[in-house]
Amino acid sequence: MRYEAPKTLEQAIALLAGANGRARVLAGGTDLVIQMRSGRAEPELLVDIKGIPELRSLAAEAGGYRVGAAVTCMELIEHAAFAKAWPGIIDGVKYIGSIQVKGRATMGGNLCNASPAADSVPALIAAGAIACIAGPKGRREAPVEEVVTGPGKTTLAGGELVLSFLLPRRQPRSGDAYLRFTPRSEMDIAVVGAGVNLTLGAKGVCSAARVSLGAVAARALLVPEAAAALLGSKVDAAALERLAAAASAACRPIDDKRGTKEFRIKVAGVMARRAAAIALERARGQN
Repeated sequence: MRYEAPKTLEQAIALLAGANGRARVLAGGTDLVIQMRSGRAEPELLVDIKGIPELRSLAAEAGGYRVGAAVTCMELIEHAAFAKAWPGIIDGVKYIGSIQVKGRATMGGNLCNASPAADSVPALIAAGAIACIAGPKGRREAPVEEVVTGPGKTTLAGGELVLSFLLPRRQPRSGDAYLRFTPRSEMDIAVVGAGVNLTLGAKGVCSAARVSLGAVAARALLVPEAAAALLGSKVDAAALERLAAAASAACRPIDDKRGTKEFRIKVAGVMARRAAAIALERARGQN
């Protein structure tokens, strides 16, 4: 196996494109190294992207934030302005392993690992985040919900990698939240995850919303029907019940040792309702 640590994006793309699909990108390595040790991944080339400045940048842009794909979870958590603007994203990254793991893990890696149970992904989808992707044919953008197609599978073509995430400008009186259910409170993966992002308009009526679910299908889901249950309401008990029902109806889970289909479907509605209640309180607390 060969290891390369390019200092420019162009070098990284050339390395990936020249490997004919036998290369893997190394960001934090918290998933990839485990896969290599178990034999599930056997790349001929590792391309370490942590030395590329663009992928390590976290900065305000167009009233929102651009987060490099190799920015670590702890760097996000410790960035006070970002954490204040997008607490739901912080909810998600805080669930990614121990403090030591969060010191290495990245949202780019969490997305591209393509696990249906990834914790930062539903939060990013609910936020309306856009992934910036670069490859031999140039740059392109895609909503985060369109990057993963199934377990371990993405829409990234040969030589492509995720550069960054653009989080849009927040409207006044907006709030977001992410919750998950796990058998253990620490060091576990989601049985169900739910992210909700909403904005309150005149008289406290919900004017915009996005809802995403994780670990209940082959990839994280954007659930427009659940968001529609909140629109035009004051996010009261009736609206939250409609949200919960729509979230449960969207689920396409599997049975496994961590939860049955029926359990996941029920819990998805509960988690979505609770996340919406937290997002509502956060929105009410904004000027």
